[in-house]
Amino acid sequence: MKTMTTRFSAVSVLLLLAGSMSLLAAPNSATHTWKGYVTDTYCGFNRVNQAPTAKCTLECVKDKHAKYAFFNFADKKVYILNPQSEAAKYAGRTVEVRGTVVGRENFVTGKGPSSGAIITASSITPASSN
Repeated sequence: MKTMTTRFSAVSVLLLLAGSMSLLAAPNSATHTWKGYVTDTYCGFNRVNQAPTAKCTLECVKDKHAKYAFFNFADKKVYILNPQSEAAKYAGRTVEVRGTVVGRENFVTGKGPSSGAIITASSITPASSN
């Protein structure tokens, strides 16, 4: 009986530890809505002073191996925007993005190496003009 109790205690401790670790590793799953530009990681840092164009964004993704990104008007930061195929449809446009922030990724900018958070969008829509 003592061996059974010892095994049960050990299994319980392991399950508690595994559960705690999964909570620590879980990304911020809160859904938010942001307004900003769809740009690219190479030129995204310029968006404080200059709006992107579709042409520039598409060229940077193709020629500079940049990723589609989101320049958030509120905090003036650049985020990698996923899914990339959906972000591509809005290159150079002002949009509203609804989604979650999940992790960070390194990328190269026109000013050198940088890193930023990743937004996984559940929706990307053209921003209203008001």
